[in-house]
Amino acid sequence: QVQVVESGGGLVQAGGSLRLSCAASGSIFRINAMGWYRQAPGKQREPVATIISGDITNYADSVKGRFSISRDNAKNTVYLQMNSLKPEDTAVYYCNADLTGYTLSRRDYWGQGTQVTVSS
Repeated sequence: QVQVVESGGGLVQAGGSLRLSCAASGSIFRINAMGWYRQAPGKQREPVATIISGDITNYADSVKGRFSISRDNAKNTVYLQMNSLKPEDTAVYYCNADLTGYTLSRRDYWGQGTQVTVSS
């Protein structure tokens, strides 16, 4: 059994900062990649930032230079530092974990989502 749990969302004024956390726990043999996605009302879920083995990172163009993804391997946790937030960053942010279990099966796991609201 694997759990992926996000925390850290909230309400912030434009220009402010928030830090999201996502912890994976359970029967994990290897974390292949972790990342953040977001879904605004009436829009499709979109990738925001990902980090894979070797600490290779990728960012959506809309957040480059403002958001930073990092991970703590000892804690199976990934963070998303969000600076210079804009109203258009308002969305539900979801954590995704690409994991290999002890049976060597590999699959994606999703967290429940955390709301980020940026006021103008």
